[in-house]
Amino acid sequence: MQRLTFLGTSAGLPTKNRNVTGLAVALLNPYQNQKNVDKNIDKNSSWLLVDCGEGTQHQLLRTPLSLLNLAVICITHVHGDHCYGLAGLLSSMAMSGRKKPLTIIAPQAIAKLLDTLTITTELYFTFEVHFIALESLKQADGLFTPFEFDISPNHHVRIEPISVSHRTPSHAYKICQTIHANMLNSQKLQNMGIKPSAIWGKLQHGFDVTLDNDEILFTKDFVEQKTICTNIIVGGDNDKPEMLANFCQDIGLLVHEATYTQAIADKIKNRPNGFDPQHSSVEQVAKFAQVAKIPNLILTHISARFQTFDKPNESLPNIGHLRVEAERFYQKKYRENLWIAKDFDVYEVVQNHVKKLSYHKHD
Repeated sequence: MQRLTFLGTSAGLPTKNRNVTGLAVALLNPYQNQKNVDKNIDKNSSWLLVDCGEGTQHQLLRTPLSLLNLAVICITHVHGDHCYGLAGLLSSMAMSGRKKPLTIIAPQAIAKLLDTLTITTELYFTFEVHFIALESLKQADGLFTPFEFDISPNHHVRIEPISVSHRTPSHAYKICQTIHANMLNSQKLQNMGIKPSAIWGKLQHGFDVTLDNDEILFTKDFVEQKTICTNIIVGGDNDKPEMLANFCQDIGLLVHEATYTQAIADKIKNRPNGFDPQHSSVEQVAKFAQVAKIPNLILTHISARFQTFDKPNESLPNIGHLRVEAERFYQKKYRENLWIAKDFDVYEVVQNHVKKLSYHKHD
């Protein structure tokens, strides 16, 4: 299970309702033997941060996520709305007394930025930073060597960068989580008259059990090992969603920028002294997701010009315009699996299933 918390969903500039880009991905194992797992699942879980715009650490204060358990930071590209919060976040981690090593996967220029800030602002780390330059992971065929790590012997994570198209080199990250779980056939035990008890736990953890009547319950008869894979792609700024096509066959969710409606994107390009900002329109992303048969789609990185209300018949740009355009091209059977993210929205992803949860936000 991956639990996504959107820390910032605005493009370029923050607004009163949206911070600039940041996405937390908690790496959860709901099959672990832990009491009150739902209550503590974020506070005690390893998590990733994809992009770190200015103000990200302030957003995190309104969530249960702990900086002590942040395992990896992935930066998609060097534009400020995706990385200007990084130094402040690292500084706060140090001031909080963090000791665990931290991995940062980012363009090499981000290392230069941190080196400069270390010299000029006396930025000091109490923990080891493993910086992995994206350039060093790129292979001759244009693909990237994935970064892999284990949270536990039964819980593996793989992060694969993917090149996408923007004004500066930009990347998506495919986050693959594999959990090996012993699934107990509880119905079979109940049918035998064995109610929930310590017997269930022993069987699930691989121990045969001898009952009071000397009958032996063999764990192999009641436990099946299953492998649960949950794969998502989180895209950086990208005006060619089709560049992700070869990586989408096994994903349950695509998180992708949708900065403008197609009409506004065309207007920006065609006005006098216009330019191509190289962002995706909602139409582009929705069409791609439809063709690629992506089962769940979350749109983010919304231009600050779009108001937060949903009124597609009003002339003032608003979320309703984005929603209607997305629904036009992401066919009807998928519409219940389409969202436009807001700050502090929380989603759980298990294989191909996505569920939107209530806000984590609190004052």
